[in-house]
Amino acid sequence: MKKFDVIIIGAGPAGMMTAIRAADRKRNVLLIERNNILGRKLLISGKGRCNLTNSCDIEDFLEKFSESRDFLRNAFARFFNTDLMSFFEDAGVKLKTERGGRVFPKSDKSDDILSVLRSKLKNKNIKILSGERVREVVVKDKKIAGVLMYSGKLFLTRCAAIATGGLSYPETGSTGDGYKIAETLGHKIVPSRPALSPIIIKERFVRDWQGISLRNIRLTLFSGGKRVDERFGEMLFTHFGLSGPSVLDISASIYDELKLKNDVEISINFKPALDHKKLDARLLREFNTNPRKSIKNIFKNILPQGTITRFLEYCGIPGNKNASQVTAEERKKLTNGLFDLRLTVEGVMPAKDGIVTRGGVNTKEIDPKTMESRLIKGLFFSGEIIDIDAKTGGYNMQAAFSTGWVCGDNI
Repeated sequence: MKKFDVIIIGAGPAGMMTAIRAADRKRNVLLIERNNILGRKLLISGKGRCNLTNSCDIEDFLEKFSESRDFLRNAFARFFNTDLMSFFEDAGVKLKTERGGRVFPKSDKSDDILSVLRSKLKNKNIKILSGERVREVVVKDKKIAGVLMYSGKLFLTRCAAIATGGLSYPETGSTGDGYKIAETLGHKIVPSRPALSPIIIKERFVRDWQGISLRNIRLTLFSGGKRVDERFGEMLFTHFGLSGPSVLDISASIYDELKLKNDVEISINFKPALDHKKLDARLLREFNTNPRKSIKNIFKNILPQGTITRFLEYCGIPGNKNASQVTAEERKKLTNGLFDLRLTVEGVMPAKDGIVTRGGVNTKEIDPKTMESRLIKGLFFSGEIIDIDAKTGGYNMQAAFSTGWVCGDNI
């Protein structure tokens, strides 16, 4: 039986940061990872580019989170975006800030971020146990006593941090082990729900648009005929429906409305920068300039080519009709379709297919100043296992690193 000052379960961004910060404080650290390699989920984040954080100020940052925003205020005050950027830049990684304040490594390679973390773990002599799974966190008299592995190994410690992530991308190791351990120890787990998940659309014609992405569109969510949410940005058509940043950001609201048994629709506004009058004038100009052209050919200047046929069918306008033959009423149908292409939502993809998980260890049972359990002395949490989630844009990754840093600073 080996003894460590600190044992951390889970070697994702939160777990690795917890280990690094604890080692900075001269703690003897054991980092346990059930996968054979560390940081598998980090490698695929941001489509392999790793959207590290966001450059916006703390108030705007917190607004991107759900009910967890107040819990995270202290963690962000202690270790925020500029601190995280300096952490990697000082280690030689050049960063860049893109549209919407999203921060990436300049190389567009998430492996550059992971390499820094691995290097720091090695240089600080942190003991790493990979390819093994934790069976139990041992508690005596409401205090941490050790960690028992499925292999039968028992490691003694007075402090343990659970940083096993949520349920998204289970192939990376996020299979809910941490939830089970925390629940066994008496913690309340907020049920997991999809967050930042693609959505399933009833209308089959959108499947013909698979792979087509749109920028600068507006999505509006209608539930029971009432407007309940809205997003502006990018989206992607898939073989089952919709995905992309704007869709992911609105998916939590969609899930909640579907749970209420409401009829849920999503409206796509292809031209949100225009109003009806300006768009009608543009269509009229296009038709008058090209009277002998078919509508489907004229619409090549208005929509992605792969969407035109189905879009005109949706509007009830023959694509081979010449522009000179289009009536004012048909032009109105086209403008209405461009401003409000209405689709029926059948569902939201499950939590495992989302980017992050809503739900996890109840924040009321964790001290936000230390990340220590309020129930068991020496038990800590960091990262996505906590009931924290935000929109896309680097916010969730920052939360993982920030809670990891605070956890490591107090464990």
